[in-house]
Amino acid sequence: MPFENICIFGAGALGGTIAAKLAASGNVDATISVVARGAHLDAIRRSGISLFEAGADKPLLANVTATNDPTELPPQDLIITGLKGHQLAPAAEGLAHLLKPSTRVVMILNGIPWWYFHRDESNHAELQFEELDPGGKLWRLIGPERVIGCVAIQGAEVSDPGQIRLSNKGRFILGEPSGDISADLREIEALLNRAEISVTLSERIRDDIWSKLMGNASFNPISALTRSRMSDLMADGATSDQIGKVMKEVKAVGEALGANVGISVEERLEQASQVGPIKTSMLQDLLAGKPLEITPLVGMIVALGRLTAVPTPVSETILALVSQLDRENCRTA
Repeated sequence: MPFENICIFGAGALGGTIAAKLAASGNVDATISVVARGAHLDAIRRSGISLFEAGADKPLLANVTATNDPTELPPQDLIITGLKGHQLAPAAEGLAHLLKPSTRVVMILNGIPWWYFHRDESNHAELQFEELDPGGKLWRLIGPERVIGCVAIQGAEVSDPGQIRLSNKGRFILGEPSGDISADLREIEALLNRAEISVTLSERIRDDIWSKLMGNASFNPISALTRSRMSDLMADGATSDQIGKVMKEVKAVGEALGANVGISVEERLEQASQVGPIKTSMLQDLLAGKPLEITPLVGMIVALGRLTAVPTPVSETILALVSQLDRENCRTA
């Protein structure tokens, strides 16, 4: 697969990281474009992307073609989306404009993705959820058969327009919904490796989704509700106890759907205690006055709990509270 044109659709913290590394690499012979918006777009157009890797004093500087209108770009060989789950459906038409018959779409997503049950081996194969894909626009215009799932193990924040800071040396887990280690997957892995982006291929990407979701479904909403960083959440015994209860619910729902989460709640909490004073993505969005990514992270735990008859009482409470927080935050922003 020749990658002549690569578009990063949603060049925020994670998408911008990949765009910068691809564009700055001398080993990637491709035109790199980004779709962004607002002050971030203006800064990228003016000065490119400044990427501060963990511990670095000086940024990696990368110039890319930047637009807020995907119709200005030609069809792409590869699209990598950095949009959050609730931002995808409104972007469906723009993404569809960039497709040609062979285009694959790598979707970096937290939580349960809209394509989750495509080629799934459970009794729920091809099940679609209106709350993840209103009107089925993504399923119809993009198609789950194009998607390569991506789980990001990378702390990142847009610290200023056009400027991204990484908190760790992360990696990205890629997997086909079918579980195949396909030729496309291998070629995308090689492309990203050439840009010094660490990649792991997975034959069971849903397991990786649930493993990360144990943290996302607990830390993200609780950090937003309390306006606390990770280290502060873990330092308070009562709060960390509630986090553990959410993790147990998430793990139970995932296992009821056939996932092998592969990590205990105790191990996951121990990992979190080592993270430090990091702002979760939901806390970042709350403080910026942006809509919160609630449905893929929390709402789907409740919905899939009902589907599998697994009780999720703590998640239901958090869903109600963080939904009200989101409404108030958007109203006053």
